[in-house]
Amino acid sequence: MTSRTLPAHFQDLPGYSFPSHRLKRTLRNAEKQPIVLVACGSFSPVTYLHLRMFEMAKDYVRQNTDFEIVGGYLSPVSDQYKKPGLLAATHRVNMCNLAAEQTSSWLMVDPWEAFQSYQRTAVVLDHFDYEINTKLGGVTTEDGQQRNVRVMLLAGSDLIATMSEPGVWSDSDLDHILGRYGVMIVERAGSDMDQAIDSLARWRNNIHLIHQLIQNDVSSTKVRLFLRRGLSVRYLLPAQVVNYIEENGLYVDDGPNASASSGAISAEKEKGKEAAGTSTAKTTS
Repeated sequence: MTSRTLPAHFQDLPGYSFPSHRLKRTLRNAEKQPIVLVACGSFSPVTYLHLRMFEMAKDYVRQNTDFEIVGGYLSPVSDQYKKPGLLAATHRVNMCNLAAEQTSSWLMVDPWEAFQSYQRTAVVLDHFDYEINTKLGGVTTEDGQQRNVRVMLLAGSDLIATMSEPGVWSDSDLDHILGRYGVMIVERAGSDMDQAIDSLARWRNNIHLIHQLIQNDVSSTKVRLFLRRGLSVRYLLPAQVVNYIEENGLYVDDGPNASASSGAISAEKEKGKEAAGTSTAKTTS
């Protein structure tokens, strides 16, 4: 997979710097394909399940693939999704940073998507590809050979269900995301992934299904409901995130909203309508 030059619609934010402090720049095994996992979503707030998805993907990669993970990123969606009750991007990025920096040794938060207008998921993945492979030059093997990093979307199974639903995603974006990059899908309780995968058969080799061995149905929606009712959310979120929410009085008057994944999916549908005249729709997890 070759990296691409900077697309005309890419705009660097004032003072923006792509986070790469935890990106492994040397591939341990030259026989492996280096990959980076990117999870897009509202993260309002980020939960242990969001973080756990990366760990499940890490186990899956080690046991079932010829990939080597060199980094993992959370990419919070923009405020321009205008979902009811969506917390300001500044708070969501801050909470994600607390969760990543203080509970993980390899996850990072990229604020590029959060602080601008709508960006389709396909464009967000292009952004990571550009930053990692074009600007940073990818990674190297221990003997000094340069290797491009494959960017892959990490999402819950509710996302793959929307991908199989006619009219939600444009064919060009589906082909770009599933054909060029690929996706790792973590099953959610009560979801039927097999049926969704059947309708996406032509990209089957780039769709990796990850089963939860220990079911976890914690969601941002449930966490916000608990907070509105004055109930404890400790041990559902990292302690640092709980402290941040309490210190800033967040979600006390939160209105109806969707989960991190479904909120982004709903926004994707709206963007799909807006982009009908420009040929592509976006989607996030």
